[in-house]
Amino acid sequence: MFGYVAKRIAIAIVVVLVVSSLTFFLLSIMPGDTTVTIIQKIFIGDPEYNPSQQEIEATKKMLDLGQPLWVQYLRWLNKALHGDFGVSYISGRPVLSEILVRLPATATLAIVATVISLLISIPLGVLSAVRQNSPIDYACMAFSTFFIAMPGFWLGLILILVFSLKLNLLPVAGYGGWKHLILPAVTLGAGMAAVTMRLTRTSVLEVLRLDYVRTARAKGLDEKTILYRHVLKNALIPVVTLVGLQLGHLLGGAVIVETIFAWPGIGKLLVDSIDARDIPMIQGGAVFMAVVFSLVNLLVDLSYRFLDPRIRYEGSE
Repeated sequence: MFGYVAKRIAIAIVVVLVVSSLTFFLLSIMPGDTTVTIIQKIFIGDPEYNPSQQEIEATKKMLDLGQPLWVQYLRWLNKALHGDFGVSYISGRPVLSEILVRLPATATLAIVATVISLLISIPLGVLSAVRQNSPIDYACMAFSTFFIAMPGFWLGLILILVFSLKLNLLPVAGYGGWKHLILPAVTLGAGMAAVTMRLTRTSVLEVLRLDYVRTARAKGLDEKTILYRHVLKNALIPVVTLVGLQLGHLLGGAVIVETIFAWPGIGKLLVDSIDARDIPMIQGGAVFMAVVFSLVNLLVDLSYRFLDPRIRYEGSE
């Protein structure tokens, strides 16, 4: 077990390094002049402002943007290894502090959306598999297809139109009480539920056709016992993988939904940073997302052992 975990951590470190280097160099080839954009949108606050050459040179010197790219990256990497991800151009605060301030909002939204997704997808997926080719199955598949095809931003706008503007039941956007959480969580949870329900149905159907299920039936066990004691544990392994990936994505920042609902999470922070070319914040956000994905994937892999004790990890006895 220890050898497997150590190997996965080593792979995660490589992934984070690759993500950080790609992000840094891709930012450097974005159209336009980064220094001019910073002066216009952050220092002056006027996108039409035309900075002088002296202002551009002074800003480059102040932000260390005049050095070759590889020198800038190595300096950033050396500081990052010591826990310093730089200072945000927008707020003037350390990047890591800004991310950690936004993390509770993103984590709350991600967890609630995941819970909504699981409460919908697991029961409907199992029901659809058990009642295969019945009207219930067709209805569940129609639900899944509809929300898979529905773009998240469009669903969010429809929910705002109906529940906020027409019925005046929920706030349009913002961050506050539980009412502010409902629309963005449902927007994310519905799309996740559609995909998870389809995978749950497929996985349960595959397990129901296995020999040990037929043996259990031959021994006289009732269908509920077979389903809940023998089928679900094996059927949920691919579902756990998918849910882990979805949760990792949400914890990294649900960019579109947070922007639509003005939810002050990491996704909204990254959108604002990209618009202003806040390079330290973009770089720190990309690294944070890579770390979150790697950790969530590791935890998902380790959880397989609890679902199926027969699973052995490479390097474990």
